[in-house]
Amino acid sequence: MSLYENLIRPIMFSLDPETAHSAAELALRASGRVPGAGRALAALFASSDPALETTVAGLRFPNPVGLAAGFDKDCRMAGLLPALGFGFVEVGTITLRPQPGNPRPRLMRLPASEAILNRMGFNNCGAEEAARRLARLSRRPVPIGINIGLNKETSAEESPARYAQTFDRLRAWGDYFVVNVSSPNTVGLRRLQEKLKLERILLSLQEKNAERKPIFVKLAPDQEPGTLEEIVPLLERCASGVVCTNTTVRSELRLRCLELENRQAAFPEGGLSGAPLRDLATGLIRDVHRLSGGRLPIIGAGGIFSAEDAYQKIRAGASLVQVYTGLIYRGPGLPGGVVRGLSRILREHGLKSVAEAVGRSQPPRPAPAEARPA
Repeated sequence: MSLYENLIRPIMFSLDPETAHSAAELALRASGRVPGAGRALAALFASSDPALETTVAGLRFPNPVGLAAGFDKDCRMAGLLPALGFGFVEVGTITLRPQPGNPRPRLMRLPASEAILNRMGFNNCGAEEAARRLARLSRRPVPIGINIGLNKETSAEESPARYAQTFDRLRAWGDYFVVNVSSPNTVGLRRLQEKLKLERILLSLQEKNAERKPIFVKLAPDQEPGTLEEIVPLLERCASGVVCTNTTVRSELRLRCLELENRQAAFPEGGLSGAPLRDLATGLIRDVHRLSGGRLPIIGAGGIFSAEDAYQKIRAGASLVQVYTGLIYRGPGLPGGVVRGLSRILREHGLKSVAEAVGRSQPPRPAPAEARPA
């Protein structure tokens, strides 16, 4: 076990989860004000390997391991987080107007399952303040993604315009954008994954997207049968890629985790993330990659705690991966450790680049009829 897991995590886990997160944020921001802190952190945590450099949706990434949205909701840490070894950082979720989110308690650790249960509700500073903070970044060593969502009172009819307004206010500061239509913590949001509703949202965004910034769509792991077959062709036409996946609301997974803790949830709703989501997310990655014929770039997220977890998602079809819950349980050494582990795995498999590994666990596609031998 690492120093973080032996000494620091027990202290952090003795605190309320949101208090612990605020303490970690304050510590990171304070270190950022010390001259040379970024270089020192990078020397301690980061790792590089040309084999892990990759280009996705026209953007160059120094490595495929990123930070998922939710950790830096208010764009306060984006300038320093790359020093931990991340190849990209996604901030948000940002809504058009500031909102406090759901009442507390709204975040719960489930250590026996290495999971987190949350019903945060898009608590964030709003698009105007987020734009001001991102504009003040002095350096951007890695791509920065901006995850955008809806204020809770927004109706389905207003959704395309509100997403477009939020994107328009932030478009100068994001290298790519993620449309969050899959959080379970805003009433009605997941229904926006329906084909016609999602199409209206994506078309409204493209009307504002003169710079052709890559726009990804974050999907829920809890898909109704047939939904992917309907929306993947739409995503190929109107989006740059997908993020697989958001948190799950599957009751059997939630109940199993709570039984292991021998406790009840402090709140009845919310999304589950972490290790229990691992196989579910990887399965969705595999399905999207298969349905799109590998043409739709995928950012894989859900239950990544090691290089082996990341490699599983890459082999399923993800070009990039993201961590969040794993960072809570494994600490700041996780991204660099995953990067070093991926370098080792590529060498062991005789691969010269991480791009060569994408989708390798997929069954081979059948040859067209005219190309098959008689």
